[in-house]
Amino acid sequence: MSRKLIFLDIDGTLTPAGSNVPPASAMDAIRKAQANGHWVFLCTGRNPAMLAPVLALGFEGAVANAGGYVFAGDKVLFDCPMAPEDFETGMRLLRENGVFRTIEAKDATWGDEDLGDFLARAGEGNSELVRWRKALAEQLNIRPMSEYDGRPVYKIVFMCKTADQLAPARQALEKDYNFVMQEVKAHQCLNGELINRKFDKGRGVRIVADAFGMGIEDTIGFGDSMNDLEMIETVGYSVCMANGSPALKEKSDLVCPAVEEDGLAWAFEKLGLI
Repeated sequence: MSRKLIFLDIDGTLTPAGSNVPPASAMDAIRKAQANGHWVFLCTGRNPAMLAPVLALGFEGAVANAGGYVFAGDKVLFDCPMAPEDFETGMRLLRENGVFRTIEAKDATWGDEDLGDFLARAGEGNSELVRWRKALAEQLNIRPMSEYDGRPVYKIVFMCKTADQLAPARQALEKDYNFVMQEVKAHQCLNGELINRKFDKGRGVRIVADAFGMGIEDTIGFGDSMNDLEMIETVGYSVCMANGSPALKEKSDLVCPAVEEDGLAWAFEKLGLI
């Protein structure tokens, strides 16, 4: 088989959501694929700081920050933080409308401290959501927003109860920023990301492919949610996890078993990578 560039989303694809520990079967398959000459990149919404524990397991590089920061080894291939005025506008309008915010720089992440207050302002509390968000913050090293030091930010992650809360920010920024939405049904809220239209995971794939002198036909992408859509639409062959979005499954060439059911190992073998 000719050499391939493989792109793996992390949360819900390589690892259970919010975790830094892939199934042993997945890492075994990745090692075998690399030994066969294939290159394996992470392709994630996480910034380099949040993906560092996974990157340390041995990957060629990453499309990070949903495509806003792309690197191979120690070489930076693309770097595009938010314009300061856009960042300030988005943060102000989201806060004024009771939206819970997390911001991601290249090497650090900050989040609003009290999710409970934001939910109360939205008209409803959700203690389970508060517990879930605190656990996630601890595992992914999300620091309190009060500690934010002004360094460049690549994207804003938001959480709210209703789409109406996002309307002012959308009116101000949607021309230049894509509001990527996901519904967290278990917690009855809207979760999403404010991402610069100058980049996405698909364009990150093309940047890596060009840097390695590879054609898109020799790229394979694995994802599970709609924030993987551009990657899935760009790669030469696309795979969605069984635990993934129904809409993404329809866009993908193959659906493999869930992340906890050795899905990556199954797909690597099926595709002849190992």
